[in-house]
Amino acid sequence: MNISRKPEWLRISRKSTDEYPHVNALIHAGGLHTICQEGKCPNKAECWSRGTATFMILGDRCTRACKFCATSTARPLPPDPEEPEKLAASVSAMNLRHVVITSVTRDDLPDEGAEHWRRCVEAVRQACKHTTIEILTPDFNQKEQLIRIVGEAQPDIFSHNLETVERLTPQVRSRATYRGSLQSLKIMHNLGFRTKTGIMLGLGETEDEVMQTMDDALNAGVSIFTMGQYLQPSSAHFPVAEYITPKKFKEYKNTALEKGFAYVESGPLVRSSYHAEEAMG
Repeated sequence: MNISRKPEWLRISRKSTDEYPHVNALIHAGGLHTICQEGKCPNKAECWSRGTATFMILGDRCTRACKFCATSTARPLPPDPEEPEKLAASVSAMNLRHVVITSVTRDDLPDEGAEHWRRCVEAVRQACKHTTIEILTPDFNQKEQLIRIVGEAQPDIFSHNLETVERLTPQVRSRATYRGSLQSLKIMHNLGFRTKTGIMLGLGETEDEVMQTMDDALNAGVSIFTMGQYLQPSSAHFPVAEYITPKKFKEYKNTALEKGFAYVESGPLVRSSYHAEEAMG
């Protein structure tokens, strides 16, 4: 397939409703960041029009420089001590029934941001008692004590993305390792949490490698699995090797369900937080 042109199935609707500017205004008023914006997510218009968003805490500067990610890599600023309350206020104002919270990686902090994570989730839990909370965290360098700190806030879903298959991980991710991410997911599962992970397709992986990744995730205790098409954020990022067809995504979804995942979201425009509330049942 000619990868210089995106196929028809990757055409993104820019149509929005009256809810889109409302959500946009709330996010900016709260001085918050979203991965919808920072990650150049193709589903921003759809999700914001539905009154949903994925909030990004701990700033918009990451200490890692993964070759697939559009988030800025730079010296981070100190965490905003008022961010937990700002986040809770925005989630409450949006009246969300399910919220996804993610963050940049903060290897620069002594606790890698774990305590700030805990405070943010607890603030949302206290202010929005009917909102289910999903968190998408960094790997915390497989430090169980840090993962435990975050877990004290009792999120409904504890998520960390593998991003790609094992062979491609060193080419795509700047510091995180495939086995390390599996270990972080296993720690989350062993602590009793419902865990989730996701991968991008179209980076040059083989079908056998995708199958192996599914098996590895299941063995780590993951019950929710997502697959989406990798889209190159800029010419400086890792190139797209292939555009995966909707038919193939459906085949992968059926296989993942047969293997034993409780919930699978798979499609060209799927991102880890896309329709995330549906995994709650």
